Amino acid sequence: MTGISGFDIKDRTLVEQGIQRIQWALKEMPVLRGLDLRFRTVRPLEGVRISGCLHITTETANLACTLKSAGADIVLCASNPLSTQDDVAAALVDHYDIPVYAIRGESTEVYYQHINAALDHRPVITMDDGADLVSEIHKTRTDLVSNMLGGTEETTTGVIRLRAMARENALKFPIIAVNDAMTKHLFDNRYGTGQSVLDGVIRATNILLAGKTFTVVGYGWCGRGIAMRAKGHGAKVIITEVDPLRSLEASMDGYLVMPLLEAARKSDFIITATGDKHVVDQAHMEVMKDNCVMANSGHFNVEINLQALEAMSISKRRPRPSVDEYTLADGRRLCLLSEGRLVNLAAAEGHPSAVMDMSFANQVLCAVYLASQKHKLDNTVHDVPADIDQEVARLKLKSMDIQIDELTEQQVKYLSSWKEGT
Repeated sequence: MTGISGFDIKDRTLVEQGIQRIQWALKEMPVLRGLDLRFRTVRPLEGVRISGCLHITTETANLACTLKSAGADIVLCASNPLSTQDDVAAALVDHYDIPVYAIRGESTEVYYQHINAALDHRPVITMDDGADLVSEIHKTRTDLVSNMLGGTEETTTGVIRLRAMARENALKFPIIAVNDAMTKHLFDNRYGTGQSVLDGVIRATNILLAGKTFTVVGYGWCGRGIAMRAKGHGAKVIITEVDPLRSLEASMDGYLVMPLLEAARKSDFIITATGDKHVVDQAHMEVMKDNCVMANSGHFNVEINLQALEAMSISKRRPRPSVDEYTLADGRRLCLLSEGRLVNLAAAEGHPSAVMDMSFANQVLCAVYLASQKHKLDNTVHDVPADIDQEVARLKLKSMDIQIDELTEQQVKYLSSWKEGT
């Protein structure tokens, strides 16, 4: 931990800019505002130490402030070296008095130094976006396990890792899969990822999408959102999948479905959204069109085989920020956005605040739930309690001034009975 104590950020003079952007985001986060107001008096997280390994953005800042209002003692580090907004980090440290260990562009070595600095806080609850805190605790910081109340996980990739740990009986404390809440994946993953990935691609390239062939690798909730938005821009969208049900769904949603090796020959853009490794591999790069643009919206930078791309190239240049152009031996050029990292956060600003409002409301309420359980939960990956998911949806509807019907007593009785028929 050489040279790191208290916090580690890039530039404390950015504090005012950070405050203004955090407050701007909060305007679109009415559910979180309501929870902040509610918990200022009851303070259900009083004295609870929380370490969060999350994207250091304006939305995350508002999550941290709400947790602090609820009484939590919180420390943050970055969950991705390229997603940190340095002005937000400065504001959190100097205005909101929340320690942050995050610098945009930090090396892998510093990234893990920052994770360990956050763990030096000795959290009893972790909040992860990719499971790096939980992984590090199990690998090198096992001294923290006995006091852990549990953790929450924000992203699909992290949930995959944690479920693998649970299957092997390696998970030493309970985790709540916030990512799998209906109010998270139906909205954050679909509408948030859909908009923010297209935002990142357009900011990075300034290439017109209309008329282009746009391939989305993976048709989960994130892939659905990306495909929907690309289609809205006038692109000809191709879906590649390994799951027959999702492939069938994509076809019935009106997209072309084919193997990636076939799609690679005709694509102008290829965007990965799978959570898996090397889904775009050397064989695909060998047949890609000249000037094909590749980008990743999965959490880790492993979905595109970067080592193969480097080995195939004879030169590399950066014609625009967030764009690396690789020239291959046959003269073709392939463009990689954001070094293969999360394009929506590395080349843009991440999800819109309105969808993160629901995701982070789930985070707050799940932290309160974990604190209330006090070691009663099994050491596995748990779903978000249904009443929390429903509450977040109700609060969001209320903020949008939308009213809905309720079942009558007769309808409730009918739905719970087997005795009535035709």
